[in-house]
Amino acid sequence: MRAGLLALGLGAVAAGSTVAMPHSESARPNVLLIYADDLGYGDLGAYGHPIVQTPRIDELAAQGLRLTSYYAPSPLCSPSRASLLTGRTHYRTGIESWIPPETETQLPLAEITLPELLRDAGYATAMSGKWHLNGGMDQPDHAQPDQHGFDHWLGFHAWAVPHSRDPVNFFRNGEALGRLEGYAGQIVVDEAIGWLSDRPAEQPFFLYVPLFEPHSTIANPPEFNELYAAHTLGTPEQFANGLPEPPDNLEARGPGEYWANITYMDHQVGRLLDALDATGSADNTLVVFTSDNGPVTTDWRRWWEINLYGDTGGFRGRKHELYEGGIRVPAILRWPGTIGPGTASDAPIIGYDLMPTIAAATGVSMPDDRPIDGEDFGPLLRGDAWRRTAPLYWQFDDEQGFHYALRDGNWKLLADRDLERIELYDLARNRFEVFDLAGAHPARASRMLDMLRDRANEVTTDPILATH
Repeated sequence: MRAGLLALGLGAVAAGSTVAMPHSESARPNVLLIYADDLGYGDLGAYGHPIVQTPRIDELAAQGLRLTSYYAPSPLCSPSRASLLTGRTHYRTGIESWIPPETETQLPLAEITLPELLRDAGYATAMSGKWHLNGGMDQPDHAQPDQHGFDHWLGFHAWAVPHSRDPVNFFRNGEALGRLEGYAGQIVVDEAIGWLSDRPAEQPFFLYVPLFEPHSTIANPPEFNELYAAHTLGTPEQFANGLPEPPDNLEARGPGEYWANITYMDHQVGRLLDALDATGSADNTLVVFTSDNGPVTTDWRRWWEINLYGDTGGFRGRKHELYEGGIRVPAILRWPGTIGPGTASDAPIIGYDLMPTIAAATGVSMPDDRPIDGEDFGPLLRGDAWRRTAPLYWQFDDEQGFHYALRDGNWKLLADRDLERIELYDLARNRFEVFDLAGAHPARASRMLDMLRDRANEVTTDPILATH
C-alpha cells in the first residue's frame, strides 16, 4: 500500500525539517486556515493512526506545532464554525446546532468576524469550501460570506449535492455555478489555488479553506479507493446526500472508503501547501489545520453514517457528544521563524481561541464592544509558557442528555440543562472519561457547577445576542 501511495506522487514525510529564516518584523503574516469536516482526533498518522496515510499533514506537523488538547467549540458543524470566525462561544451568536437547508438561522450581521477584521486592516480575504452559517447560498435574505468579510468566495451550504463527485450546488460570489466536474475537495482547492495565484503579491492575505472531507457521504477518485482495497468489501458506491430514505443497496463495506477519503483530503492539503510554496508566501504564512468536531465512529445512528469509521484516538464518545471524542480534535500550526518544527503542546485550547490569536499575530485589534471568549495563545507559538485564564466552555444539546461542559485545568464537568445530572472527570488521570468522580469530589463538582452557572447566565445576557 505504501508503494501505491508514493506512486501517486502524494509525497512522504520528511525525515528531518529545517527552520526557515525568520519573517520580516515589518511584514504582516498571511494566514491560511484549513478546516476539515468531522475529522477525528485519531484519524491522522501524526496523531497515531496505524494505517491511514496522511504524509502531507504529517509533514506539516513535523514542520510546526501539534496541539494534543485542542477542542472544537461544539460537537457539531455550524456552531463550531460560528465560534471559529467570531471568537465567541456559539450560543452568543444564536447558532445552537447545525443549520438545515432553507431554515431561518444564520450568522447575524451584528457579529464581527475574523475576516472582517483582517479585510478592514488591508488584508485580501477569500473563502473556498463549506459555509454552513445560513439556510443556503441561494437565500437572498441571508448573509453570505462576502457580508462577513470575504472579498472572494466559492462555497456550498452543508454538503455537496448530489454527492462529492460532480456537485451541482456550488456558488461563486453569489452566482450559482451548476454542475462542476470533479470531486469536492479538488474543486475547493482548485479555487483556493487560483485565488492565491491571482491575488496582488504585495497584499497580505487571509484564506479560509473549509473542506468537506471526510464528512458523509463518501465519494473518492478510484485511485484512492484502490489504496485501501484490502480493507473494503465489495465495490465502493456513491450515495446521494439528503435522501429521505436509505438507498436500497446500502451496505457496510469496511473502513477502506473512509480511510481513502482522508488520504484524498491529505492530497488536497498538499496541493494547497505546494501552491503556497510556489507563490513564495510560505515563509511568511501562519498555516492552521484543524477540524470542526469529532468524527462519526462505528457507533452508527443514521443511515448516512454507515461506512464511516472515524477514530477518536480512544477517547469516549463521537460527533454529537460532549465527551472528549466529540470535541477533542487534531490541530496543527506552522509559522516558519516563529513556531519551532516538530513541537507539541498539551495546553487546553479551543477553536474560539484562534480568532484572538490570529488577530494578535497580524497586529489587528479585537472588538471591545462585546464579550470575547477566546484567548490569545500566541506565547505557545513562540515556545513560551502560557496559561489560559478562563475555563473552556461548551453549550450544546448532545445525544447523551448533556447540555453543558466545562474544563478547568485538568478537570472536566458535564451537566444537563437543569444542572442536576452531572459527571466529573480528572483528565490528567482519566483521559478516557471512564471514572465519574462527582461523588468522590463533591466540593470540586460544586465549585465547577457554580462556575458553569455563572458562565451560562453571562452568555444568556450577552449584549450582542440581544440585538439579533
